[in-house]
Amino acid sequence: MGALTTSVIAIVGLVLGWITIEVACKPCLDKGREAIDRSLDPDYDPDDAVNTAPDNGNSTTSSIRTPLIPDQNSDAVAAAAPSTAKVV
Repeated sequence: MGALTTSVIAIVGLVLGWITIEVACKPCLDKGREAIDRSLDPDYDPDDAVNTAPDNGNSTTSSIRTPLIPDQNSDAVAAAAPSTAKVV
């Protein structure tokens, strides 16, 4: 009878642990499940996806991002570059 009690307690512990993880990580798990559902959907085309981010009333936002590496030929970079002239 002791083995049965131990196994029931272990199963209840696992179920409660699973519920705790589901509740604590719900936003992350929901996004992951949606991504899995999209990737397994043969009719899903990422090129047809619409940007669903809220605008928050800021009309100056653009979908074009600034480059991570700015233009290396700009005047600001040239002015900051050390001179190649020899110092006498």
